[in-house]
Amino acid sequence: MFNSFLSIVTVVQSPSESRILSPYLRNIYPLLKQHFADFEIILVNNDTAIDFDEIIEPLDADLKHNIFLLNLSTATERNHAVVAGLDRANGDYTVIFELAFYEQRDLILQLFNQSQLGFDIVYLRARQRRITWRYQLFYQLFHYILKKYSKLQVDHKAYDTRILSRRALNSLLRLRENLRYMKAIYSMVGYKTSHLEIMESPSYLAEEPFNERFRTSLVAITSFTSFLRTLLLWIFIFSFVFLIGVIINALKVKITGVDIFGNQSEALSGWTFLVILISVFFAVTCLNLYIMSIYLSNIYSEIKQRPLYIMESIKRF
Repeated sequence: MFNSFLSIVTVVQSPSESRILSPYLRNIYPLLKQHFADFEIILVNNDTAIDFDEIIEPLDADLKHNIFLLNLSTATERNHAVVAGLDRANGDYTVIFELAFYEQRDLILQLFNQSQLGFDIVYLRARQRRITWRYQLFYQLFHYILKKYSKLQVDHKAYDTRILSRRALNSLLRLRENLRYMKAIYSMVGYKTSHLEIMESPSYLAEEPFNERFRTSLVAITSFTSFLRTLLLWIFIFSFVFLIGVIINALKVKITGVDIFGNQSEALSGWTFLVILISVFFAVTCLNLYIMSIYLSNIYSEIKQRPLYIMESIKRF
């Protein structure tokens, strides 16, 4: 038996998940009781329509004694519900456990054993993620942008199930962001991180709707990457090159009657001035947008009030 206090955080936010909650609790309880000196199971009710009393009341008294139910007043995003559970966790180690793995209770023990090798964060990783062919291009584009325009080490094959040490959890809870992409936040927290690769996907896995995936992607791209600012920079560069080309073409047509492509053209009265004026205003507008994006990006970063650093440890010699 490990002399550790373990917290299990599980979010329930749909009737389909509530139906497997009872077997999930009965399945993990013997393992927790056998291997850990103390433990708690924190359930976050993220669907006010679910009646948890009917699910929990028939359970054994010893099991119910270790269950803490957090009823949210209104349904919120899953990531916010996870944070609600993490705020309540008191364990030396905290496991965020997806109901999709309710038949694989030994994963809890495997995650804990891996953490004892000196890792503060250990997550489950799929050997191969199954993605609907309709979303594959979107999925690949999102992770390309995240990898190219940020310094975060985000594993696109990672599940949400993972174990956090006490110090890693305390550091994570310091990042009080309203727009949350948890995998990026785990990467920001840092500390020694490892993973467990599972061969098979869980038998039950709630499919996240495309609109939720798209919203999460926008949060990740706007909050954790410089992609949009870089995009505005390239738009400005393109507009400036376009401006030079248009001015040269307009002057060449006015002077020689031939455009830059070698075609015969006739310059109408006022045409050259109007083309140059429009091009200049277009380039200036793009420049202003790029400058504003820099200021907005800096303001956005300051408003988030992320910690300047996270100290892992202090060692004396």
